[in-house]
Amino acid sequence: MNQKQEGEKYSMPVGKRIYLERQMPDPQIVAGFKGIPASNTADCMERNCAMNPRIKLMSNPDEEMVGPAFTVHTRAGDNLAIYAALRYCQPGDVIVIDDEGDNTRSLIGEVMMSYLRDQKKIAGIVIDGPIRDIDNLQHWKLPIYATGTTPGGPYKEGPGELNVPVACGNVSVNPGDVILGDPDGIICIPRQDAPSILPKAQAFHRQDDAKAIAFSKGEVDLSWVDHSLKDKGFDIIDDVYRP
Repeated sequence: MNQKQEGEKYSMPVGKRIYLERQMPDPQIVAGFKGIPASNTADCMERNCAMNPRIKLMSNPDEEMVGPAFTVHTRAGDNLAIYAALRYCQPGDVIVIDDEGDNTRSLIGEVMMSYLRDQKKIAGIVIDGPIRDIDNLQHWKLPIYATGTTPGGPYKEGPGELNVPVACGNVSVNPGDVILGDPDGIICIPRQDAPSILPKAQAFHRQDDAKAIAFSKGEVDLSWVDHSLKDKGFDIIDDVYRP
């Protein structure tokens, strides 16, 4: 990393910055989200935190993906900054990649993924862009989220940045935010809010399980639906539709 010399004025090269430090969440808080569906947690956050469903689960993990965000901002279709992430990410991180909306070039494939899985032991990766080598990656237990696949490869020129705020799946992600993903998709839990959201999500999960059982048994009162329809001005017509 560039060092500022004594007495020397130094301006950071915006677009080519690598931050090695992050404000990290409490590891116990992160672990607490394990086993809670992303949907339950999202419902406790006013339903504002889910990434766009264009980003899909591409692999076959046994459990949810949970970990602190290691953010990567790449130039569209370029993966030099992702190679930098291979050097600096930590075990348990979820790598979150902003590809500036490009969907024409894959950013990563089996070779780089093998290093992240076996050497860096990351918790997962979320890419707002395509990958390749899906014939093998689709069977992996490492959680891999991407927008799709293409054989077209990336450039390696830069610019790019690590551990800066990014936009992924139309959601703002800051370094150290808690990323939670399951087969439904991914949500981002702001680091500073995670301690207060966790007990709400745990309680919601318990209540949601009980609600599913009640609905299955028909032990549910839906009279509130009629009241809501009336309050919102719906007409209930006891007849067939006539053009």
